[in-house]
Amino acid sequence: MRFGFFSIVATSFMLASTVLQAKEYEEHNNMMDHGGGHLMDMGGGMVMGQNTDTLPGGCDKIAATKEITVRAGHQYAEKFPGRMFAFDTQEFQFEPCTKLTVNFINDDNVRHQWMMHGLPKYLYPKGMFHLEVTGPGKISGTLILPPGDKTYLVHCDIAQHMEKGMKAQLKVGKGAGDLPSIPGVTPYVIQDSYEVSPILDNPIQSQDASGATSSNTASQESSSWFSGVMVIGLAIGLLISPLLAKKFKGMSFSEGVSYVFELIGNILGFIYRLFSKVLQSVFSGKNKVLPEK
Repeated sequence: MRFGFFSIVATSFMLASTVLQAKEYEEHNNMMDHGGGHLMDMGGGMVMGQNTDTLPGGCDKIAATKEITVRAGHQYAEKFPGRMFAFDTQEFQFEPCTKLTVNFINDDNVRHQWMMHGLPKYLYPKGMFHLEVTGPGKISGTLILPPGDKTYLVHCDIAQHMEKGMKAQLKVGKGAGDLPSIPGVTPYVIQDSYEVSPILDNPIQSQDASGATSSNTASQESSSWFSGVMVIGLAIGLLISPLLAKKFKGMSFSEGVSYVFELIGNILGFIYRLFSKVLQSVFSGKNKVLPEK
């Protein structure tokens, strides 16, 4: 009896979880038409550039009617190392002048887009077809592909979503080659590197460190020398200050200044005469002629 009760509870819980999970996805079916193929609702759903009946130039008729379902989410990026978001399909191909309906399902709790660029601007404003869903939900839109062989970019234009993997390509006819960095289709322009660089001693840093040490030592020595000279100067100033005070006593300011300049001139003259005598004695000694033996 007890086992049967727990079985009923577990089954009820599973059914309730399934129902709640199904209700998480919002169907964006009742959108307001803002004209020019722009549809929008208050729940975060948007279609831009929808075209259900106007043929692009060069298309005499609709060549085929196709419908695809594209899912977007974090889980689809797991097979692409280093990517964060992705579509479940990275490449599409249709014949020219195909009427294409795209059912876009967002499996994440963030905003995702399915944008197609490079369409003729005379028919598609800003040259794009745009589907957008905020949070888990589904939205659908229709366009008519132009004629010719061309490869169109499809991506999510939310900041960094394309760079993190939400990117694909749609080829009309034979296409015009492959686009770069399509996950699983073409190599990335900037390859991710997962190698761990070994930690090595940097001789440049060591030299910089030794240079900084030498500079600090020289700075300390310079500061010590400057401090010593300052102390000596202060000591001399204290010793001669009484003599100078007596000398300048009774002098006016102008007389004191004149006396200082005269004193400096005498000191400089004394140093010059002393230096001249030293030079004369050195050079006169070199010019002496030694007596012959």
